[in-house]
Amino acid sequence: MKSRWFAGILAVVLAATPVAVAHAEAPQKSPHRTTCEFIPTPENPAAREVDPPKPKAKTEGTVRAEIRTNRGDVVVELDRANAPCAVHNLVHLARSDFYDRSRCWRLTNSERLGVLQCGDIWSVEKGGPGYRFADEVTGAETYPRGTIAMGNQGPDTNGSQFFIVHSHANIKPAYTVLGHVVRGMEVLDEIVAGGIVPGEGGDPGDGEPALPVEIEQVKIRG
Repeated sequence: MKSRWFAGILAVVLAATPVAVAHAEAPQKSPHRTTCEFIPTPENPAAREVDPPKPKAKTEGTVRAEIRTNRGDVVVELDRANAPCAVHNLVHLARSDFYDRSRCWRLTNSERLGVLQCGDIWSVEKGGPGYRFADEVTGAETYPRGTIAMGNQGPDTNGSQFFIVHSHANIKPAYTVLGHVVRGMEVLDEIVAGGIVPGEGGDPGDGEPALPVEIEQVKIRG
């Protein structure tokens, strides 16, 4: 009887006594990440010594890249949410100085395609980073003036090559969109106005820029 009375009193006391609850600090939120696969291409070794990027890529936010050329500077805003692996790759190559002192080997200017293509070290579509990675496309991509996108030689063959649309690109949605130009389209316009040296087949709308374009450096901002 006494034990029941004591247990009842103890329960009342405990219920009336404030309990200190330890509140752990909320963890700092970090950007979401995804895993990218960078596959070595021994048949196409790296044109310049560079390691593949680490597999984890951010999937939030934007980053700006300043493409400094002998014709002027072009600033692009890259969208990690739209193409996390491709943006991660371009940032990595830029910070590894892969693009420094490289050429933009191809300029097109036709009703179908108006782009300046860069990122290859030796010539058009020759001289990549020694690895490839998958496309990041939905099938709804469009390529208006000012778009920067990955170039490729077929599905899932992305490497270092990219193109900037100076007019329009009426092409299938098979090229990963990196982002868009925020400053420097007049540089592209001047390059286009300089004309094209016709390439194979003598196409006057597809060849090297008549005003040679050299990338001096790609500087990442942010």
